[in-house]
Amino acid sequence: MKILVTGGAGFIGSALIRHIIRHSHDSVINVDKLTYAGSLEALEDASDNPRYQFERLDICNRAGLDRVFQKHQPDAVMHLAAESHVDKSIAGPAAFIETNVVGTYTLLEATYAYWRRLDTSAQAKFQFLQVSTDEVFGDLGSSTAQFTETSAYAPSSPYSASKAGADHLVRAWHRTYGLPTLITHCSNNYGPYQFPEKLIPVMIAHALEGRPLSLYGDGLHERDWLYVEDHARALHTVISHAGPGTSWNIGGDSGQRNIDVVHTLCELLQELTPARPAGVRHYKDLIRSVDDRPGHDRRYSIDASKIHNELGWTPHETFQTGLRKTVKWYLANRDWCEHRLNFTAQKEE
Repeated sequence: MKILVTGGAGFIGSALIRHIIRHSHDSVINVDKLTYAGSLEALEDASDNPRYQFERLDICNRAGLDRVFQKHQPDAVMHLAAESHVDKSIAGPAAFIETNVVGTYTLLEATYAYWRRLDTSAQAKFQFLQVSTDEVFGDLGSSTAQFTETSAYAPSSPYSASKAGADHLVRAWHRTYGLPTLITHCSNNYGPYQFPEKLIPVMIAHALEGRPLSLYGDGLHERDWLYVEDHARALHTVISHAGPGTSWNIGGDSGQRNIDVVHTLCELLQELTPARPAGVRHYKDLIRSVDDRPGHDRRYSIDASKIHNELGWTPHETFQTGLRKTVKWYLANRDWCEHRLNFTAQKEE
């Protein structure tokens, strides 16, 4: 296949592209606006490969999308471009509506116009994959339930509401116009090249600097954790083997409370970095509680049995093995984090 990937310079998108180039014969067209969280450095292994091409483009730019479709003639679209940081969505929701809702609409319109011009055989093979999040399903509270592919949507934050809106548009373009679409919902991703604003890379960076490790509320909020390379493999499995009009949950089967994630990180750092910041005896002594985030969902949990049973995908990494790999990567790539943070600060000045 020739796959158009939106947001391919992002954390999950770059992992997906690395996986496709390393483990398949498929080609990739990476469409990315290169916002603060985008990093072409994460694609250095793929950038010289003849099966990889890059187009710097905002998905809200319809004329630009039409040009890309006409130029590259893709067989599939994997849509990952999104604003995704919940705290930023609370402080400034407009960007999330623009990218996640308007951008998805614009991409759907461009895709549909291109798909209609294909011959019958090419139309039948074409797929549009919307990569979404378990956050669209809302809060499981203190129950032991899990999200399934048929769970009702009940988003809590501007971020999750914008992703829910995008999902509804994708389903509507399938139902109304016949566009062959798929949707995946993943749990919390972690791993190499994650921008240092999310929980795990933030805690690693702050611990190494001897700064407070700030946890919202009591720290008992629970998430399912999915190693990003396992997620990339699942996404490629879905686009390669799943039928149109279907949805798929992708989870790591690794439910963890935030406080336990941070304690485990501290233990790993204690083991792997014996030279600690001045005045720090144990990294866990840096943990602090701060006021909870508005609308903070208590618990998410993914039931990924459908993709296990029907497509044969299972995660290769446990939370323990994946987190150890992640910590080692950040310790070996501290310059990458510092560069990304400095680059962002310069853009915001």
